Amino acid sequence: MNIGRTLIVAGAVLIAIGLLFLAGDKLPIRFGRLPGDITLRGRNSVFYVPLTTCILLSAILSLVLWLFHRR
Repeated sequence: MNIGRTLIVAGAVLIAIGLLFLAGDKLPIRFGRLPGDITLRGRNSVFYVPLTTCILLSAILSLVLWLFHRR
């Protein structure tokens, strides 16, 4: 019974992520291009650290997991 519920939730999460990717250009918040994300450009390379994006996604995921395990 729990595996079925987990698969439904995982599917819903994947659908939501897919919709975010499809509508990514129209959203006011562009993940990966937030203020605080670090981009260092050299002559032949680019070093990118999505620091703010990782913190925001971690907070959202923590909130979602806390809501599901609250029971």
